Amino acid sequence: MFFLSDFSGVLSLYSMDRRGSIPQPLLPGGQALVNPHLMDGHNFYVLPELGKVLVMMDKLGNENYQPMLIPVEGGIPEKGLGDRYQEEKLACVDCDLEKNIAYFDRDDRKNPETECLRVNLSTGDVTSLGRSLYGNRCIGVNSDHSKIILGDGYTAGDVVLFYWQQGMKERKLLYGVPLDERGGKQVPPSGIDWCNFTDGDKGLVFVSSIFHDDGGLTYLGFDNPSKPVDVQVRGLKHSGVGELVGSKKVEDNLFVLTYNIDGASWVYEGTFNPGNPPSFTIRRTLCGLGELSDGVIQGIDWQVKKGPLVTVEYVLSFTKANMPSQLYLHPPGEKRTVTRLSDERVLGIPTDYLSAGEDASYTTWDGLRVSARLYLPSPKLGYQGQRPLVEYVHGGPQGQERPDFTWFSMPLIQNLTLNGFAVFVPNVRGSSGYGMKYMKLVDRDWGGNDVKDHLEGLKHVEKDPRIDSKRRGVVGRSYGGFMTLTLASRFPNMWKAAVDMFGPYDLPKWASRTPPSWMPYIRLAVGDPEKDRNMLLEHSPKTYLANLTAPLMIIQGKNDPRVPEPESAEIAADLRKRGVQVDYLVFEDEGHDVLRFKNRVTCYSKITEFFLKHLGS
Repeated sequence: MFFLSDFSGVLSLYSMDRRGSIPQPLLPGGQALVNPHLMDGHNFYVLPELGKVLVMMDKLGNENYQPMLIPVEGGIPEKGLGDRYQEEKLACVDCDLEKNIAYFDRDDRKNPETECLRVNLSTGDVTSLGRSLYGNRCIGVNSDHSKIILGDGYTAGDVVLFYWQQGMKERKLLYGVPLDERGGKQVPPSGIDWCNFTDGDKGLVFVSSIFHDDGGLTYLGFDNPSKPVDVQVRGLKHSGVGELVGSKKVEDNLFVLTYNIDGASWVYEGTFNPGNPPSFTIRRTLCGLGELSDGVIQGIDWQVKKGPLVTVEYVLSFTKANMPSQLYLHPPGEKRTVTRLSDERVLGIPTDYLSAGEDASYTTWDGLRVSARLYLPSPKLGYQGQRPLVEYVHGGPQGQERPDFTWFSMPLIQNLTLNGFAVFVPNVRGSSGYGMKYMKLVDRDWGGNDVKDHLEGLKHVEKDPRIDSKRRGVVGRSYGGFMTLTLASRFPNMWKAAVDMFGPYDLPKWASRTPPSWMPYIRLAVGDPEKDRNMLLEHSPKTYLANLTAPLMIIQGKNDPRVPEPESAEIAADLRKRGVQVDYLVFEDEGHDVLRFKNRVTCYSKITEFFLKHLGS
């Protein structure tokens, strides 16, 4: 088994025997891989036919991923494609492990278009499948690579399908209405995810929001592609609010479906029946019950054993709010129990000192339900009296805060609760995980109705007798940093302290600082820096900076391509001119993240010390 871990203090690649063994490092010490939560495409693929592992690597968080090859037993990374794409961004979105054919998104960092490349890793041959302002991403491949599904994405969930077939000079439209053909009319977002070829390549099975706002399984026949068909899924075990987020073909008509239900993962194995009407039947639950419940799956893979009876063995990683990610093995056979293969622990801190969190969902100003969690110090810690409050705002904005110990936020949240703080984590409008309509509410409205949701959430928390809302701070990263600056500057009397982690500050200027390939998305989802300048300025934290009174800490990665360092440097400079206290911390070897262990220790400690100083304990 091959997996990612930060055993060594940086995220790296390891292997171990499937029955359990000491993990073996496969990369030289100190070489850090990109956080898979943020990465486009996949970190690595194991290529048994080549005896190699394809590993995507960048330089100190600049996100210019390059395909590198190492032996399966580990070694020094060698350039998989030479120097032809240096200083560009390649994202590996799929790879055939038997034929050694990979598909990459190519962003040359100079032009707004993205190109899809098909690469034969055995020979180094590269085929261009075309360019587009909106992605042209490979989102489906048949078994012999003669047919490929390409997707353009305009804003989150707004996906149009094209197909490319061997011998074609350019792609052709398969499903949806391209942006330039809409004539200003609103088109419901399709929410189409990875497309699986099925029924002898007669059609596709994929997750979409075409029939269900919270995601459903959909069949699209090539004989009538304008008429997708809703696929009924039978045998689900979960209940609650959430959505279907992924489907992946295992073998023939055997699939894996993944659901996100109020932040927790449910994964099912089942069979697709291409009849009339088509249907899907759950065979067994791989994640969501027993030991694998109330947490988040980080990855799942499988090994198929063919014979008179096809059997499948699954390996997965799973984490909770108060448990580091662990490896589990599902042996072949529906009645055999899952085996845990790892025992990652937080050294020196008993598990019952960590906070599992509790539901703190509320009804916001316009009647919408907002999912939220409240993390309080464990009773084992012995804190007395009302707890000062820190609100944590996730990034995205179309992201979601989940009970996921591997994500940057959860160890920070736990560190804050260990030091006596209550931490409030709302998933306001625009968050993913609660349906397409909910997620799309933030488009072209950053700093609008989403702000009202935060204010309503804080009113809700004020009613909790365990919370001291007079001692209140806010922290967020990326879009969460933008929201931190927004809340602290527009409602200065509410906060005693604020921590901005690489958040956009001046929206028109930020848009001009991002890579050219981001501009088509920013114009559609955030606003055009020229045509919508007044709206963007109205929603920019910079416009309200003079109101800020709370002490501010700013944290930034020097190599961040998404929110470049000058954005944060400008905030610090503007505030210092006004005499406002600003702590500015720049990590020279990080990008749009704080990934290295030594930096995380510094980051968590500095944030916690900052809130202890200004909020007390």
